[in-house]
Amino acid sequence: MRAVTLNSVPETPALADLLTPQPEAGEVLVKVAGSSINGFDAATAAGYLQGAMEHRFPLVVGKDFAGTVEALGEGAEGFTIGQAVFGVVMKPFLGTGSLAQYVTVPAAYGIAPIPQGLDVQQAGALGLAGTAALDSLTAVAPAEGETVLVSGATGGVGALAVQLAAARGARVIATARPGAEADFVTGLTDATIHVVDYSGDLPAQVRALAPEGVDAVLHLAGDGVQLAGLLRPGGRLASTLGLTADAVESSGVTVHTIMADANAQTLTALAGQAASGALRVPVTATYPLEQAPEAFAAFGAGALGKLAVTCS
Repeated sequence: MRAVTLNSVPETPALADLLTPQPEAGEVLVKVAGSSINGFDAATAAGYLQGAMEHRFPLVVGKDFAGTVEALGEGAEGFTIGQAVFGVVMKPFLGTGSLAQYVTVPAAYGIAPIPQGLDVQQAGALGLAGTAALDSLTAVAPAEGETVLVSGATGGVGALAVQLAAARGARVIATARPGAEADFVTGLTDATIHVVDYSGDLPAQVRALAPEGVDAVLHLAGDGVQLAGLLRPGGRLASTLGLTADAVESSGVTVHTIMADANAQTLTALAGQAASGALRVPVTATYPLEQAPEAFAAFGAGALGKLAVTCS
């Protein structure tokens, strides 16, 4: 099979020919139709995860997948051959990723059916970013009318978080530079999104919109300590970037460190919203598998939203 691999880290991902994997006990073999580039994948290639997770080389990168069930390992339950599925590769090591024509995943975790109405390419860009966005928003639990600051709104996680927060009735402040970035963010939903320019005086802009402080912050990019300082007393912050309560001096502020939990319930909920049109998967460009290295380069240059990859 064709796959996007690393032979060491740090290294630029490259296309290679590998043997098609076979499902072990409890696993599902998926013929991948679509995947996407995530910050996790870029971090893996950059070598940032050395020491944090086992690396098995040649390492196939990729977390998101969507496609059809090709084979079932012994004892794998809940799925049938030919069924359309999507999800996130959730294994305790790196090496058998989804930027490939085939991927093996546990049947019990990180996989769910694709519902009617959800395109396979959209499903292939939803899993990890959607889970991180939903888990972050669930952690800060904004009530209707509360103000949520989404820092990193132009990325895949942020673009989904903006929509999810607005759907809950929250007042959303989102970071984006004027021009294409701001237009992208305000076009995500029919709700009013208040855009602040992160390249300027961010605290002053936020305080002008929320003089007493925001109720919640989603720290998906930027200086987490600075962002915590924009919370009102008793505010909540969720960070996908490893910020902990120890780093925040503000009294009464609650900090949640988020590790995306791509369980079947979360994946099913996200897919249902996307299939109904209530949630838009923000794919801004699609690359064939052969051009995945170019997709990584575009991601590193700051592409908006999600970059999808077709793998079939």
